[in-house]
Amino acid sequence: MVGRFARIPPGCGELASPNIRSHEAMTNNPPAPSLKTPRSADSLTQVLGKSERVRDIVEECADDLSSVNTELKRELQDGDVSPGVENAIEKSEAVETKVQDASEVLSAVNSELKEEVRERHILEAHLLSVSKQGDDARHASLHDPLTGLPNRALFSDRLEHGLAVANRNGLHFSVMFLDLDDFKMINDTYGHDVGDVVLQTVAGRLKETTRDDDTVCRYGGDEFLYILMGAESEHDIATVAEKIINAVQVPCAIRVRDIDISLSINPSIGISVFPKDGTTSGALLDMADKAMYRAKRSKAGYAFASAD
Repeated sequence: MVGRFARIPPGCGELASPNIRSHEAMTNNPPAPSLKTPRSADSLTQVLGKSERVRDIVEECADDLSSVNTELKRELQDGDVSPGVENAIEKSEAVETKVQDASEVLSAVNSELKEEVRERHILEAHLLSVSKQGDDARHASLHDPLTGLPNRALFSDRLEHGLAVANRNGLHFSVMFLDLDDFKMINDTYGHDVGDVVLQTVAGRLKETTRDDDTVCRYGGDEFLYILMGAESEHDIATVAEKIINAVQVPCAIRVRDIDISLSINPSIGISVFPKDGTTSGALLDMADKAMYRAKRSKAGYAFASAD
């Protein structure tokens, strides 16, 4: 029986859960001084809007100054102009030139800002795409492609995390090893496409019967594993096992080559309990596996490892 679990990747059981990893990272690597976050494209767009409003004001001031200076010159053309007035007009014209220059500079700056906003939008879209691809790749590496359930690697991580929490807080939890009876006959009779639909249907029913704190995974083939956290008594665990059996046994309505068929699936479940049946992931899985075969032979539906 031990050989069945040699297939679990050797490093998977040593993976820390996300909470454990983040705690270790904070303990061993104090947070670095925070750096100013670069402005996003939306933030730069707001800055650009403010800058364009300022440019409009400056242009209006330049136009107003130009009009005033023109009017002053017209009114003073025919009269005697004192040196002080001439000096004031010269200064006003100089201010007009500076305001016009500032308006041109602002226009150039705004053009550069517009280009920066455009490039930032492109960059953010690219980063979002790369981030999504990374998330998709991580999800694919930790989930079964057929059923969408966690795979062995993620299950091993969750199981090790459950062991750590249970040891630290003196809690109990159980591991259920579920196998579908006579599943090979379904593949041989109706084909693997039908078998895949059955597996997807069973996976969906298992997800519906699990709580947020629990984990169900497809171990391989027609085998599934389930971590049930917090159940203290065998009666409570048995109640969950019976609920799973009843959910799986509901006939699967499948259409095969324009023919509707109804398939009833019977699961066999082996149950090991921490710490009574083992204190390591390997021991708990091995004991649940043995109990599953005993349940299959006896047609009892489920069996506890402690009953051996």
